[in-house]
Amino acid sequence: MTFLPILAIALALAVDAFSVAVACGVVLKSIGPRQAFRLSWHFGLFQTGMTLAGFGAGVTMRSLIESLDHWVAFALLLLVGGKMVLDGVSGHTEHVARGHDPTRGRSLVMLSVATSIDAMSVGLGFSLLSGKSSIWGPSFVIGVVASALTLAGLHIGARLGSARVVGRWATVVGGLVLIAIGIHILHEHGALAISDFGFAISD
Repeated sequence: MTFLPILAIALALAVDAFSVAVACGVVLKSIGPRQAFRLSWHFGLFQTGMTLAGFGAGVTMRSLIESLDHWVAFALLLLVGGKMVLDGVSGHTEHVARGHDPTRGRSLVMLSVATSIDAMSVGLGFSLLSGKSSIWGPSFVIGVVASALTLAGLHIGARLGSARVVGRWATVVGGLVLIAIGIHILHEHGALAISDFGFAISD
């Protein structure tokens, strides 16, 4: 596979990372170098790692991964986003910013997994298309693009979070954005189709 298709795949995979980074920036309002490095490094690292893991798994686990990946991503984003919303509504915004920095601890790990799990399916696809060809190049490109868009998203979100219109509700906004991203992931995978809830319309 040539570079341009790989770059297109990397950009598509990085959309969720970018969106989540914007939400994190809104919550934090001010981004320090360590926070920017942690989030961009981990998002890029997990994108690369998940791609390699998917390639290694091959076709044997394809159906299992594709049937569960979007639900795992949704659950993780719901947990982190829900916690942000609850803390924001209860007025614990300073506590969230200081003690529950989304670029640290469990939140960082959960967000990294949630934004990169689709890369595992892409890795599986590479294993079918490329055979024994090297996966290291595409994985590296995917990771670098994810890191770059994460940095951009963080700084965009920080500017939005500093705006007066967001104010003390920044944490709530950030949490709702994460939950919305999770719902969008389910929708993209057809998990929210009306027929899934028993309302299929027949001709």
